[in-house]
Amino acid sequence: MILPQKMKAAVLYGPSDLKVTEVDVPAPGWAEVLVRVEACAICGSDVSLIDQAWPGQPPYGQFIPGHEYSGTIVALGDSVDEFSMGERVAVEVHKGCNRCINCKTGNYTSCLNYGNTAKGHRANGFTTNGGYSQYVVNHINTIYKIPDTISFEEASLITTAGCPMYGFEAAGGFIAGDTVVIIGPGPMGLMSVQIAKALCAAKVVLTGTRQSRLQLGKQLGADHIIDIKKQDPVAAVKKLTGPYGADLVVECSGSDVGLQTAVELVKKAGRILLIGFSHGMTSADFGSATKKNITIFTVRGEGRSNCARALSLMEQKKINAGPLITHTFPLAKVREALDTYTRRIDNAIKVVLKTQLQEKSS
Repeated sequence: MILPQKMKAAVLYGPSDLKVTEVDVPAPGWAEVLVRVEACAICGSDVSLIDQAWPGQPPYGQFIPGHEYSGTIVALGDSVDEFSMGERVAVEVHKGCNRCINCKTGNYTSCLNYGNTAKGHRANGFTTNGGYSQYVVNHINTIYKIPDTISFEEASLITTAGCPMYGFEAAGGFIAGDTVVIIGPGPMGLMSVQIAKALCAAKVVLTGTRQSRLQLGKQLGADHIIDIKKQDPVAAVKKLTGPYGADLVVECSGSDVGLQTAVELVKKAGRILLIGFSHGMTSADFGSATKKNITIFTVRGEGRSNCARALSLMEQKKINAGPLITHTFPLAKVREALDTYTRRIDNAIKVVLKTQLQEKSS
């Protein structure tokens, strides 16, 4: 395959200074492949690091964001025989250094050499270049073959599903027969609803403030929805569960009051899983949490190969990414795409960049 020498990419030149320009097409190295990006979904983390640099981020003028993407393999690096040219693949973000104790024990999303590319760490879209581009290099440990029944757009959301999958695993795994309350009907919350049902939770309750998203959560499998502008969520959940509360509360909102609400919603000796990413200090009544013997779990990213499990659930039609994708844009309109996502224009949930398109898609 004859590849171009130049490509279009959205390069970050400074805080909130993202420009589409022409850059060199990268070349894959040992155990790497070159992916022709077909779809790249926008995530709240993208918005955050575009506004203010995160630790380990490459210098301004050299960094291409974007970590939720899928595409086609168009070049193979040395030693690669696990994948073939032309295969459709989805990606996960983190490739650990494979030498620190965390990576050795499978916790590569918490690599102790995070950001140190000299020691082998990569986190595409965070510490190395990502998918707001037409081509990107990925290590083979971070890519998964896409089943024919899954579109590129749907596959770009495997990290959106992989993060709660990792969270459910970290929080104990088994939830069959449990009551699960999910706070926040954003992309993570809506994926969590579907995963909880796929893992056979007895009752799945979704809480939030946006009626359209709550109704979508109902369509995707939530047994009960609670509009917290109209109902006290604690009273409503206890009415559904008896006086005890939920077995597991999944906090996906990242809001200032999310953790405290979770503490109030969960039963004694229950579990809280924090998935929503808070960008500031939050507070909660930890005295009450201790008295109730609550266990709180947190996860970073989509670890322990849970993207592969997410793809399997998609292939089995146990989770559906399609309804979450509300808008698509070509790469040239990345600023409009980001604005649509952050301002939730036309009830935007997930906004996807089609990096090979030259004009706007609907």
